[in-house]
This record gives sequence, structure tokens and C-alpha cells, in this order.
Amino acid sequence: MKAMVLAAGLGTRLRPLTNDRPKALVEVGGRSLLEITLTRLRDFGIQDVIVNVHHYAGMVIDHVKAARNLGMHIEFSTEDILLDTGGGLKKAAWFLGGSSSASEEYPFILHNVDVISNIDLRRMVELHKESKALATLAVQARTTSRYLLFDEQLQLCGRHLVKEEKTEIVRPTQQMSELAFTGIHVISPRIFPLLTEEGIFSIVPAYLRLAAQGEKVQAFRADEYYWRDLGKPENIRQAEQDIKNDLVR
Repeated sequence: MKAMVLAAGLGTRLRPLTNDRPKALVEVGGRSLLEITLTRLRDFGIQDVIVNVHHYAGMVIDHVKAARNLGMHIEFSTEDILLDTGGGLKKAAWFLGGSSSASEEYPFILHNVDVISNIDLRRMVELHKESKALATLAVQARTTSRYLLFDEQLQLCGRHLVKEEKTEIVRPTQQMSELAFTGIHVISPRIFPLLTEEGIFSIVPAYLRLAAQGEKVQAFRADEYYWRDLGKPENIRQAEQDIKNDLVR
């Protein structure tokens, strides 16, 4: 399997920690967010990773090279302008199987750099393969400002943006669950020819469009696992405490 780490963001919510470094190099317990993510992927068995970079891109590349790529094969996708999650993913299609006749047997993992978890990637990948989904999204029942909506079969059918007071339904269903996305995906390479969006775009609206067209975008319930967003300084401090308390490593 291959993986992509989304690490190109400006990290504005992490200021002042990102005043002189990219978000990916902010440290938790003496290790950078990027090192934590890459080590987790390596421990899962992944050896081939692409990392998108933009803000302080050279610092990220030098950091990884100084760590001897953590024993992995790592490529970088440099974005002159931020392409958002969907645009960044599409730019990396050449590495992830989008330029070949890759089958559904070879999905890849897409992972935000600013989250830490012990979500069972093996179980998640197994579910993805068994169901032959286009994409499988790790989700939890927790409070958020942006919910994804899933039907009784845990298939994506809409989203609810709390601050905007907006609900978007792409597949009507009798019963829906509001679940919070973790920023961890398992995706089939066959998504690439289906991504008709160009330039800068988020992957979630693309998922919604594809779900409306009948593609299977499903949930992996990750309620039992530890997960934390590391997008704010106070969250970094809490994660460091969680590591000390052996809630996550």
C-alpha cells in the first residue's frame, strides 16, 4: 500500500508555533507532527509515501532527509499555491495509482498531518476492500462544527455545517447519523478519473457529488479509538499529556 500525508497547510490556528516553521514540524513530545504520522504509517507496513508541501516547503523536505526518510521511500508534491485537500490529492495521482490501471485491490491511505490517533488502519483497510467502496472515511460520534451525514448502511448522504446553519442532502434517506470526520481516509485509485474538479478544491464536496451519483463512500466507525485534532496550541499540550498518560503513543 501507499499513502499520502496532507502537510501543505499554513497552520494559522497553531500560531505562534507556526510563526517560524510549517505546521508539519510543530512538535508533540519532542517529535514533529510529520514524524508522528509517518512513523504510524510505517508501523502499519507502508513504505511508499507522498507528502504535499507549500508553507516552508524546504524545511519539511530537509527535516525528512535529515531523518533518512525514516527508512521509507518518500516523495514530495510541492504546491506553488495551496490546492486544498482535493486539489492536492489530484496532483499526487501519478504516485498513488491514478495514472495506471490500478485495481481496487490496491487502495491508499490519505492522512492529515495534524491529527494523532490509534485508529486501527488494518481493520479500516479490510472493511474498504471487502465492501469495494470508492472511499472509506474514519468517523466518530463527537461534537464538531462540520458533520458528515450517513444512512443506516453507513453510506455518505450529506453534510451539516453548524456555523453556517446549512444542511446538504445528496441522497435522501429515512434515517441519518451525524458523525465527525477524523481526516483519515482509505481510497481506491479509481477515484482519480472521477475527480472532474480542477485546481483548488476540497475533497469532501467531491465525495458528496460522487455519492449523489451512486458511488459508495462509506463510514468506518472509530468511536472506540483515541483521536485528537492538533490544529491548536492547547490541543498540542493536551496531546503531550495524553502521551505521558499512555493514551496514545
